[in-house]
Amino acid sequence: MPKMKSHRGIAKRIKVTGSGELRRAQAGRGHLKLAKGRQRFRRLSGTVALPSGDRRRARRMLGI
Repeated sequence: MPKMKSHRGIAKRIKVTGSGELRRAQAGRGHLKLAKGRQRFRRLSGTVALPSGDRRRARRMLGI
């Protein structure tokens, strides 16, 4: 039986930490930056944990 391939679109968007937690980037930083304001833009920086409703599907797509 061949190995399972991970879904490359998900693999580029979601990272797995050493403890197995799934992390994703915040949405809303792509374009129209000047209209958003500095505080809002700073709040959207960094990564956040994946919502619980998406974890099971994301794990299956990543093959973990």
